[in-house]
Amino acid sequence: MLALTGLLLALFVAMISSTVVTNALPKIISDLHGSSTSYTWVVTATLLAMTATTPIWGKLADLFNRKLLVQTALTIFVLGSVLAGISTSTTMLISFRVVQGIGVGGLSALVQIAMAGMIAPRERGRYSGYLGATFAVATISGPLIGGVIVDVPGLGWRACFYLGLPIAVVAFVVLQRTLQLPSVRRDVSIDYLGATLIAAGVSCLLIWTSLAGSSFGWVSGQSALLLGGGLALLAVAVAVEARAKEPIVPLRLFRDRTIVLTIIASACVGTVMYSANLLFSQYYQLGRGKSPTLSGLLTIPMVGGLAIASLIAGRIITETGRWKRFLVLGTILIGAGLGLLGTVSDHTPLVTVSLFACLMGAGLGMVQQNLVLAAQNSASAADLGSTSSAVAFFRSLGGSAGVAALGAVLSTHVSNATISGLRANGLPADTLGDGRSVPDPSRLPDAVASVVHHAYGLGVADVFLICVPLAVLALLTVLFIPEVQLRSGAGVETVERVMTKLPARDRHDDGLDPDVELAAWRPTAGASPEPAP
Repeated sequence: MLALTGLLLALFVAMISSTVVTNALPKIISDLHGSSTSYTWVVTATLLAMTATTPIWGKLADLFNRKLLVQTALTIFVLGSVLAGISTSTTMLISFRVVQGIGVGGLSALVQIAMAGMIAPRERGRYSGYLGATFAVATISGPLIGGVIVDVPGLGWRACFYLGLPIAVVAFVVLQRTLQLPSVRRDVSIDYLGATLIAAGVSCLLIWTSLAGSSFGWVSGQSALLLGGGLALLAVAVAVEARAKEPIVPLRLFRDRTIVLTIIASACVGTVMYSANLLFSQYYQLGRGKSPTLSGLLTIPMVGGLAIASLIAGRIITETGRWKRFLVLGTILIGAGLGLLGTVSDHTPLVTVSLFACLMGAGLGMVQQNLVLAAQNSASAADLGSTSSAVAFFRSLGGSAGVAALGAVLSTHVSNATISGLRANGLPADTLGDGRSVPDPSRLPDAVASVVHHAYGLGVADVFLICVPLAVLALLTVLFIPEVQLRSGAGVETVERVMTKLPARDRHDDGLDPDVELAAWRPTAGASPEPAP
């Protein structure tokens, strides 16, 4: 539990880095004179870097000291946070958010990989609930604290990037003292070419989904270059991975039905999960005219539903070993919540909006961590890190592409609605420029502010409605996942099997005696042994 505390602190600081700026973004973009595209990219840049580097971190976890990797990712995150806090332009801020994203990518993948080495799959259901609760607390407290920081005179939005630094230092010290994982280090080289091709291909596709329709047309030379180039790079990456001795994403994973289906569902759920906070911050502040602090408070129902559902589902899964029912029910709740949120406007009672958000949050709490659990339960010992990171990679990919694409859709919708609304009120169509800059409604005349509220209120609702097919696809996917009862063998058994099959020169025990170290991690009496492969 002490080691788990350090891991959860590391995960908390990674998650809060994204959510703490959510309610501060309108103020940040306004102060740095950014556009609505910059608004989206402050979030997308972190997700893009996290997505591109997650499989690399996962592969490193199969080869090297996982404790050192967690601490390295934490250090990179701290560096990115400090640099982001001194940004003087949106370009500078977005660049340093990329550095943050590299660290977040490592933490989001490595925390679950480390837990898988410590805890048996059967018990992991309960601990996955702790992961979900940590995510929920970070999501609840992040927007609320970020809003308070922006509203308190003398602090300002830059303090949002320094908030996690003390927590990161505590997490580093706790991990140094408590986390002792048996590890395997093999004398092999990393597939740097494959890693580069994957990162470049994914980046091209994400840049295309973010800028198409605003900076250039969906059917244009730039679109053809980015889309065609991204697909070509990924095709070459597949060819390279097929021949590599230690591929970043082993293609054999995609022969496992459960892993493939969990990856598809994770991409769909990731789009909803990462987009929700961004959409709610714009809805409450720009669509309803609420302060950053109040906007943070209004997100509590959604994340409260996520936290409670995650903890309850985790404990029931631990007791029964059955997890599929929660995936099915969770995706149904996500779809229902999105459909209901698609009916709101700038005049919908806030209590009603909160109930709809709570419903969607409960669905996310049942699904997000348990998809990883299902994939890990199906994976072989040697591919545990790669499997965990593959699911996290495609969840982040869905989130990154979703935030970029949905942000572009919202920007276009708001721009058109603002211009038409101004004309309908007898005001010049260029009152707010081209309609793509992010205004501060509190500084606008009442007539203009009303137009902005209406545009964002209906625009956010339309985007929620666009997400409903993703929930339907996730539901269809999880229905076809075969349910295999969770194993009771402790995580060390998989490590032990790998170590005993390796040559002596490739074994690594972090300076401890292998027999003593493995004995410390063996399951308690009465635990069922994991079946041999």
